[in-house]
Amino acid sequence: MTSKSNSLNEFGSWLKFFANCRFYLFFCVKISHMKRKIITTFALTMVTFGVAHAADEVWSLADCVDYAKSHNISVQKFRLNEQSSEYNLEEAKAKWQPSLDFNTTHGYTNMPWGSSNKNTYNGQIGLNAGWTVWNGGERENNIKRNKLNIEISKLETEDALRTLETDLLQVYLNILYAREAICIYEEAEKLSDAQAERMRELMEAGRASKVDYTQLKAQHQQDQYNLVNARGTYDTRRMELKKLLELGIDREVSLADVEITAQQVLAELPPMEESYRLALDTDVKLKEMGLQEKGAELDVAIAKASGRPKISLNAGIGTGYNAPGAAFGVSLKQAWSENIGLTLAIPILDNKKRKTAVALAKVQQLNTQLDAEQRQTDLAQAVENWYIDTRSAQSRYIAAELQLESAKASNELTNEQFNLGLVNTIELMTAHNNLVEAQQALLQSKYMALLGLKMIEYYRTSTVSL
Repeated sequence: MTSKSNSLNEFGSWLKFFANCRFYLFFCVKISHMKRKIITTFALTMVTFGVAHAADEVWSLADCVDYAKSHNISVQKFRLNEQSSEYNLEEAKAKWQPSLDFNTTHGYTNMPWGSSNKNTYNGQIGLNAGWTVWNGGERENNIKRNKLNIEISKLETEDALRTLETDLLQVYLNILYAREAICIYEEAEKLSDAQAERMRELMEAGRASKVDYTQLKAQHQQDQYNLVNARGTYDTRRMELKKLLELGIDREVSLADVEITAQQVLAELPPMEESYRLALDTDVKLKEMGLQEKGAELDVAIAKASGRPKISLNAGIGTGYNAPGAAFGVSLKQAWSENIGLTLAIPILDNKKRKTAVALAKVQQLNTQLDAEQRQTDLAQAVENWYIDTRSAQSRYIAAELQLESAKASNELTNEQFNLGLVNTIELMTAHNNLVEAQQALLQSKYMALLGLKMIEYYRTSTVSL
């Protein structure tokens, strides 16, 4: 009895042990699951926070311009050109300094059938200095030309920045336009969906035909397509902005809201002749061409200098050693030499190099003058075109406002009649499409007029703002 009792106690102990082990394993698995859940939740929270942070990054036009000035690759390349021009100027100034060269030559000669020494060694060591006293004014004009090149490269960078600003303005307004267009098509899609659903109920009640329902369903699908297309256009415009800003795939662009009033769109334009004069005064390209013309004059002077006499001063010291012969030190002392000389070089025939260089420089000078005249003509045409486009857009905006009022009234009346069964589906669809077209016409004319006004302001002040 005692043995059986002990066996039962031992068996109970084993059961208790296994139960504890099972609880422990369950507890470990539970803890592990909780840890994974906590880690996963934390990771999802961080990702969500990162996405929300990226989505909350709102850009104004000023933000875009400031960021692009520092990150746009094209602008950075122009800045590198500025540095190259500065290095070229340093090199041109260094032509006033003397040159100094160290040279050494060593040779071994073997004469197997010679009558005396069959093997000889020869070594030469020397320092040579040279300085150009006068080279027809080429050196001075090269320095002036490189100084002009620095100013030109700075103007090229400024012109690239101005072009970047106008590109950003147009892309920014295109994004705002595309964003508002999405809102128009969303409302149109909701309205056509409600109309199609209403027609389906009438068809099921026997008060409308399947043809009417199919027509309104097709209208709804067309509005869905227009909405998808508008969203695609919006994404494309955002990609254009990201390209100008040099943003990576991990950065999102969300534009700040810009309030555009009818007073801004219909603002009175300043006198066109005054805008053209201001455009001439503020145009960087014209300033650059003026410097290019001065540079062409210096190129002519540099080309003429190649036909003038040149004076240079040369000096040098050297020694050598021959073996077999005297002792090494004695040989170096005996071979020691010093020289100084003045060289006058007078060009006589140079295969028409100077004449050709002068002619090409003069052609470039005339070409630069023609470029400046062409730039003035292009500015006049650009200013006039923006005035024409802006006035036309303002006129279309006024007409589009009236058209939209009529389209809204017609659409509301047609919907009321449709609910009463007084109009057919063709009339309903026509009123719907007319409303969408009127909204699009007003939106397009608004942004075209605003772009024109801002571009005219840019030609007058060289600044871009919204």
